[in-house]
Amino acid sequence: MPTNIEYMHINSGNYNKDNSITTALLLAAGTGSRLYPLTKNSPKCLTLVNEKSILERLVTNLKQQGFKRLVIVTGYKKECIVEFLGDKTEGLSIEYIHNPLYNSTNNIYSLWMARKIINESFVLLESDLVIETSLLNKMIYPDRIAVAKMQPWLNGTTVTLNDLNIVTDFHLGTSDPHADICYKTVNIYSFSISSWRRIIKKMNQFISEGSVNCYYETIFSKMVDEETLFLEAISFDEKPWYEIDTIDDLAEAKKLFPLDSSREVICEII
Repeated sequence: MPTNIEYMHINSGNYNKDNSITTALLLAAGTGSRLYPLTKNSPKCLTLVNEKSILERLVTNLKQQGFKRLVIVTGYKKECIVEFLGDKTEGLSIEYIHNPLYNSTNNIYSLWMARKIINESFVLLESDLVIETSLLNKMIYPDRIAVAKMQPWLNGTTVTLNDLNIVTDFHLGTSDPHADICYKTVNIYSFSISSWRRIIKKMNQFISEGSVNCYYETIFSKMVDEETLFLEAISFDEKPWYEIDTIDDLAEAKKLFPLDSSREVICEII
């Protein structure tokens, strides 16, 4: 495995538009229970943020970034997503994987289900954010993680970075707003094919042991500790974004991204 310095030499190098990632994986299997009753009859990704659905915003963003392939892991109310999107939209092909155990497993299982259908570098997105489109500009290259400085309203997984902006530790469940050395994960990642193959190998171990209810961050954490996964942090502090867990969060996101805003966004909802 390369050292951090060797990693930066290899990966900070000479990315350009010609070798950017064009495949995206969207995990959209959850029930969105914390957004109930908005999710009573439709999946969370079809929730409206100021009259535009989360999924529509995401697809628009991916097309503008030059993505050609979108793989969606469905679960709850899968038929609504398929009916809404179909299998192609203006040059973006769309494929579906159904997670029949969506109500009894966590996102590690949904990610694991994509192990056979994705054999290239890709961007992994969860449906729990509202963000400025341009924040994804640096995420279309391999082995990166979106992060933001901790704020009082944030909670969940954080990471520690070294001087080269490489993740050195994952901290699961951190909610300390004063953790100055930690950065909140924004639930957007990019992976090279070599990293993805190592992730699959580690997930296979977990799934074979019955560990289907943990988060995929548990896998990433162990691999970072073992120095089999190197992720460069990309700051999302430059422009607005909001993580939506509840009805109150949705209301705040609507304030941050008003209806008359000319800014384009994508939305992700847990």
